Amino acid sequence: MAVPKQKQSSARRDKRRAQHKISAPTYNLCPQCHSPRLPHRVCPECGHYGRRQVQEPAGQPPLGEEQSQQSQ
Repeated sequence: MAVPKQKQSSARRDKRRAQHKISAPTYNLCPQCHSPRLPHRVCPECGHYGRRQVQEPAGQPPLGEEQSQQSQ
């Protein structure tokens, strides 16, 4: 079994570990509303993914509830 002959110094060890850092998340602009969002995720502001709307926007009720509230 391979065993190191000499101890690695702490400076050498720490120089190697200096590259193991967390990077800040990247943000892209939504192509519809131009608000910042995480890449490859649905926009939380307008509900678009790519060029199509896949869910209702955050502050609005679903389409079915909106019509039922007006009739009451």
